[in-house]
Amino acid sequence: MAAAAIPAVRLADGTSVAALGQGTWHMGERGSDRGREAAALRLGLDLGMTLIDTAEMYAEGGAEEVVAEAIAGRRDEAFLVSKVYPHNAGGRKLEAALERSLQRLRTGHLDLYLLHWRGSISLDDTVRAMERMQAAGKIRRWGVSNLDVDDLEELGPALAGCATDQVLYNLENRGVEFDLLPFCRERGMPVMAYSPVGQGGALLRNPAVRAVAARLGATPAQVALAWTLRAPGVISIPKAADPGHVRLNAAAAALALAPEDLAALDAAFPPPKRKRSLAML
Repeated sequence: MAAAAIPAVRLADGTSVAALGQGTWHMGERGSDRGREAAALRLGLDLGMTLIDTAEMYAEGGAEEVVAEAIAGRRDEAFLVSKVYPHNAGGRKLEAALERSLQRLRTGHLDLYLLHWRGSISLDDTVRAMERMQAAGKIRRWGVSNLDVDDLEELGPALAGCATDQVLYNLENRGVEFDLLPFCRERGMPVMAYSPVGQGGALLRNPAVRAVAARLGATPAQVALAWTLRAPGVISIPKAADPGHVRLNAAAAALALAPEDLAALDAAFPPPKRKRSLAML
């Protein structure tokens, strides 16, 4: 299956970003792997997966250093996302954490800065700090991660400035379809799906996923990715650290799931019929 043009998702401010991006969780953990990981991210850029997601938490900044190597000389090609620890998400702590991330990433600004998950610092304090950094030109946009509908509603008028909510979303974890996805879609706010192919391999071993993959001449991981991309307003951020995996991810953008494929996947992984607690990793 050849790689196709990566579809785009439009943010509320009108900016188009790649609907299929690249995650970096677990990158930067071993120095011997960093060159290979950076090369994989560069290949992803070549293939159009220009949104790169990272966080100060990942390898305690090591993943951001890998991203810096990957985008060296190509910063303008990348839509760069990073996330702040909850204990750093307010006042001078946020400003200092952001500065550390920018130094590790070797850039003057982030395209998007997210609260990684909710902690003891109030959302009001986080938003005020984010808006100050936005006004200072250190970040272009801000958003959140692992927040549910009630958390987003708590933002009040500030919700209009929230660019995205990054959440766990895959065939095994569909709870956000009941209320969070519709809530965000009504407000023109894309959702970013992390771990889109699941954790531990169980999803990829599922007989229904494997059957759909065989029917389409694809891999189970490509089916899982294409399933997330089927939904409007969803940005999927799989992680890949080797060239073959990167190319397979990019090629998933060309995979069209037929109604019978979607029905088979729904039967194996039923959509939610009631509110569920927000799943997190």
